Amino acid sequence: MINPILLEVFKNRFAAIAEEMGVALTRTAFSPNIKERRDLSCAVFDAEGEMIAQAAHIPVHLGSMPLSVKAAVAACEMAEGDMALLNDPYRGGTHLPDVTLVAPVFAGGGRPAFYVANRAHHADVGGMTAGSMPLSTSLFQEGLIIPPVKLVKGGAVDAEIMRLLLANVRTPFEREGDFAAQVMANATGVRRLCELVGKYGLEMVRGYAGALLDYAESMARACIARVPDGSYAFEDFLDGDGVGMRDVAIRLRLTVRGEEAELDFTGSDDQVKGSLNAVRSITLSAVLYCFRSLIARDVPTNAGIMRPLEILTRQGSVLDARFPAAVAGGNVETSQRVVDVVLGALAQALPGEIPAASQGTMNNLTIGGVDGRTGKPFAYYETLGGGMGAWRGGDGESAVHSHMTNTLNTPVEALEYSYPFRMRSYGVRTGTGGAGARRGGDGLVREVELLAESEVTVLSERRTRGGYGLAGGEAAVPGRNSARIGDEVVELPGKFSRTLPASAVLRIETPGGGGWGGE
Repeated sequence: MINPILLEVFKNRFAAIAEEMGVALTRTAFSPNIKERRDLSCAVFDAEGEMIAQAAHIPVHLGSMPLSVKAAVAACEMAEGDMALLNDPYRGGTHLPDVTLVAPVFAGGGRPAFYVANRAHHADVGGMTAGSMPLSTSLFQEGLIIPPVKLVKGGAVDAEIMRLLLANVRTPFEREGDFAAQVMANATGVRRLCELVGKYGLEMVRGYAGALLDYAESMARACIARVPDGSYAFEDFLDGDGVGMRDVAIRLRLTVRGEEAELDFTGSDDQVKGSLNAVRSITLSAVLYCFRSLIARDVPTNAGIMRPLEILTRQGSVLDARFPAAVAGGNVETSQRVVDVVLGALAQALPGEIPAASQGTMNNLTIGGVDGRTGKPFAYYETLGGGMGAWRGGDGESAVHSHMTNTLNTPVEALEYSYPFRMRSYGVRTGTGGAGARRGGDGLVREVELLAESEVTVLSERRTRGGYGLAGGEAAVPGRNSARIGDEVVELPGKFSRTLPASAVLRIETPGGGGWGGE
């Protein structure tokens, strides 16, 4: 018999464990990307690798993390005190900089009763360009591929594996610090789960973990049931893959039948030569995010939400790429377009409840080189906010991260302290939200002066067409990239990699969000 009060208690206890893991990781990490931007995610899983609870971290990480946990469990026989590391996108990962660490939780039995895991975006994991987000055509160009391996054995870090990892990155000191932070975050999760079992007993904790999955499923089914039965089609496009392919189509047919929904993405374009390919786990993450967002009640975000959903992808397509397709941009850019397409289809079924398209990109910026102040290599990575889409109830927010990213910005002070940069401007890009009865949010402008010769890579979208408006609202203004080199202003494409000299000023202007309703 499930007690509803205890169900709420366990919902919050599991979520609090994941949140505390995130605090431990944030506060002990070395890199600004993790400790300032909080480009990390933490979650708790049952013995089968199903997600029980997550922290309020990054949707694109969390929806795919169960597949990484299951891959780690299948490949590594973990004893108490062990932890498995992996980043392989074709084993539940996202892209190579996102490195996942999995730890078993033993509670008196011979096999793990639970697992905890965290995923952190490392600012460099090797590859052909600094920051490991290149204009690549193969996974092998993007960095070090880590299959599931035991990084921690019996509570001690394997020094040989760590040496191998650090020998393949540009910033080994920072990477070693971030790996240590991930280990401490998992240790925190293991300790707290053991305390929970010690207080309530393993049988009760397991029982309520299962009940939380069932509860989330029932809430998801109730939410889908209010969507009118029918078939709804929508398509949108990625600007291009950065190496020649233009207008990459993401197509969806959403079919709702009672309490269940089928999302058929098989009509999407074939995988591309460039790095916009997404592995299937990315597609799953985007769908989970969209349907969780439909549920107004405060339900746990866990594997139960996915039970009423059937997601169809076609292997070899841009949403279910085959190894060794390049995927660096699929995680960050294609995931955003999947959200736009799912919400576009839902807007036909639920007019007035769905917002117009947000900026539809993460505006990924990586800069690397040698810092003249220290004589050591540096690697900087950041995603930039933009405009959110408007909806019936209000205008879109301006200059914020939206949808599949949930990070902060890197404060100017932290940037200038950590890297050879000077911030020339940072503000709202006014007038870039789509017009309408409710106006889309504006993008932002960031100008970075480089104080050392640097290798700059940008992976950005919505540079040729802005995010769509709804109910008569207008599309947003697209983004723009440029650089001032001496007295010359050079227009740059949405995706590029080039070396810029010291004193060059890079200018990123991010897109706005779509408008809602005719004026």
